[in-house]
Amino acid sequence: MGGVRATLAVLVVAVLVVTVIAGCGGRALPGTPLERSGDEIMVAGRLFHTGAPVVLWTDPGGYDGYRVERRFAPLEESGWEAMAAAGKAPDSPNRYGLRRAGLDDAAVERVRGGGWELEELQGVVDQFVLHYDVCGTSRRCFRVLHDVRGLSVHFMLDIDGTIYQTLDVKERAWHATTSNDRSVGIEIANMGAYGAGERSPLGEWYGKDAQGRTIITIPTSMGDGGVRTPGFVGRPAREEPVVGEVQGREVTMYDLTPEQYESLTRLTATLCTVLPRIRCDYPRDAAGRPLMSKLPDVELAAFAGVLGHHHIQANKVDPGPALQWERVIGGARRLMRGAPAGLDPTKPARSAGGS
Repeated sequence: MGGVRATLAVLVVAVLVVTVIAGCGGRALPGTPLERSGDEIMVAGRLFHTGAPVVLWTDPGGYDGYRVERRFAPLEESGWEAMAAAGKAPDSPNRYGLRRAGLDDAAVERVRGGGWELEELQGVVDQFVLHYDVCGTSRRCFRVLHDVRGLSVHFMLDIDGTIYQTLDVKERAWHATTSNDRSVGIEIANMGAYGAGERSPLGEWYGKDAQGRTIITIPTSMGDGGVRTPGFVGRPAREEPVVGEVQGREVTMYDLTPEQYESLTRLTATLCTVLPRIRCDYPRDAAGRPLMSKLPDVELAAFAGVLGHHHIQANKVDPGPALQWERVIGGARRLMRGAPAGLDPTKPARSAGGS
């Protein structure tokens, strides 16, 4: 009998310890930190895993599209008043707006303070727009987009595969003119595509390593370019520049890095899952190949899915002829089915620290 009592006493103590640790009702004690794993994006205030390294605007080293001051100007010269006095301020201190298309007056009043329900946002957003940034790295992209041009984008994808989210997806970012109300945008770090006779920076940004392989050569004036992975050496997925026709003219560019493809594929799968009106497909020509020109206005209005900036505006060629659409979309579809994306299985998803 004494042994039974002893056993019961041990069980009671164990239960009490678990209760104290877990808190009443299984809830965490006040002040218990909730840690991110480093791969989450934010949609309508909720976090969703991607499997790719993600830095939020709230993270150390993040890029905050909500702030009105310039990020890369001297502090005393960065404020809105100082910019306006110097004649350098954009038209508005804000770099983003409210998604209003398709909402009635009651819905606008409900969400104008930022309080979107996920289900409501799912009924509004049906496009994911891909851009290249012509800046080379995400740090430079944010400086140009936010500080200089007074614009915004939800995501930036650096050459090492790090995704920077600058705004909650609920916001109407200013990146794609007529598609802003209904789209999510991403700026991919890449120096872009150029036609014959155009001044091209590709010779400065790409070179060869000791083995003769093509590498990204960030200009020395930019230091490490703000790339999060220490000592990272970027290599385009294809050694040689890619030549192709966009908007009826021939242009040349280098491909994205394998790290960018991996992260873009995972982000695409996540967005198409969380916002299911974004179909995991892209505009195609009559032969089923990626369409390399602007969609006619009627078709653009009807299109829901993943598309390039060039599908929206006839004066744009990004994301350019090198982008491997099927690599991204096919991989995203496999991820959405729970199958491997076709990526290198020896390279696990990295943390936001780039390790």
